[in-house]
Amino acid sequence: MSTVPASEEASTPAFGGDPTALTHTPTLVARTVAVPVETLGSLLAALPADETPERLTSWVRRGEGLVGWGRVLVHESTGEGRFADAERWWHEIVGTAVVRDDVAVPGTGPVCFGSMAYSADSPAGGILVVPEIVLGRRGDTAWVTTMTTDSAVPPPWTPSEQPAPIAPGAVAFGDGPLSPAVWAGAVTEAVERITAGELDKVVLARSLEATAAEPIDLRWLLTRLADRYDTTWVFAVDGLVGATPEMLIRLERGLVTSRVLAGTIRRTGDDEHDLALAGSLARSSKDLEEHEYAVRSVADALGPHTLSMNVPEAPFVLHLSNVMHLATDVAGVVKDASTSLALAASLHPSAAVCGTPTPVADALIGELEHMDRGRYAGPVGWMDAAGDGEWGIALRCAAVSPGDPRRLTLYAGCGIVAGSDAEAEVAESDAKFLPVRDALGTD
Repeated sequence: MSTVPASEEASTPAFGGDPTALTHTPTLVARTVAVPVETLGSLLAALPADETPERLTSWVRRGEGLVGWGRVLVHESTGEGRFADAERWWHEIVGTAVVRDDVAVPGTGPVCFGSMAYSADSPAGGILVVPEIVLGRRGDTAWVTTMTTDSAVPPPWTPSEQPAPIAPGAVAFGDGPLSPAVWAGAVTEAVERITAGELDKVVLARSLEATAAEPIDLRWLLTRLADRYDTTWVFAVDGLVGATPEMLIRLERGLVTSRVLAGTIRRTGDDEHDLALAGSLARSSKDLEEHEYAVRSVADALGPHTLSMNVPEAPFVLHLSNVMHLATDVAGVVKDASTSLALAASLHPSAAVCGTPTPVADALIGELEHMDRGRYAGPVGWMDAAGDGEWGIALRCAAVSPGDPRRLTLYAGCGIVAGSDAEAEVAESDAKFLPVRDALGTD
């Protein structure tokens, strides 16, 4: 990566290799400057109203994170090699980039947002997007990064008040490929396979089709999701939008962390009753079994990349606005040169979104779901030039139709083990649709 002075210093990527050996690589020019937090204001409120859904990007939690808009560079990949291909492309881009970074924290300098399909067979593939403008905030530090290519001077960013997000109007919902009753039958079939000893756990998903009266203003969804689910990571990449409670991987200066969620119960809104439900969830043998599989799959995947790892013996109960989950935070010290995207690839698909054993569960998903998950349940997040970044699992989400901005496909999935009840799993999936369904409303 070439640099120009930023108080005579600039960031350096962690990727190895010789950028002078690369050919036909566009030169990315990135400039990061600090801005006062009060000048930056709300990250989501800064998103421009005149951008289409696929040109808006977001990774925000409790007012902090990154948002971006525009497209300087885009890379798409497909198949089994979609992760490695995407990482190789980013390596080439940052290897020749010209960077001036006055802030020098994770998420400054060159940054890309990405989303990967759950399945290697999905035509959705994977995508990395380098926006023209990225705004970031971490605590009392705020910044703006402007990016362009081929030595052009990045245009400056100046704050401007945007019009309020536009409501989608009346929204009609319809079943995806499987009705709730038919999907319940698939759950029953999965339980029978598990009981017969074919596998231990499988995650089955279903979808809903939503059609709004007006084109979807992604800012409307993002703002409402952030307001109602402030403990989640509210994301948008290439028209995929949602609020995930599950951090697949965070890599920051050699420390890797992963939040594992598996085992769910719906909240009632009565605090005393919900407290009792949280206790029952923490004691549920069915949910503890499901959670153990998920934690084990993450620990086994991270093991080869870490010097040491902390895996708590018991999960805690994570309280969200509409549901509660069993949760475990796994942490380790990375011993190799793995980037955040490479670590995400090593974890995908975890037992939290696939099952165990992975090959058997994945084959059963293909047999029983009757749909392409697309980028649902795949990694979604961001990465900087050092390879640091955050990748969640694309859950509680919807994909805007590229052919009709009034249409969305919503997704929800449930972990199925020997003790699963089909009706209860339908109810759980309905609860997981609620974040996006409610965000589409006008109440």
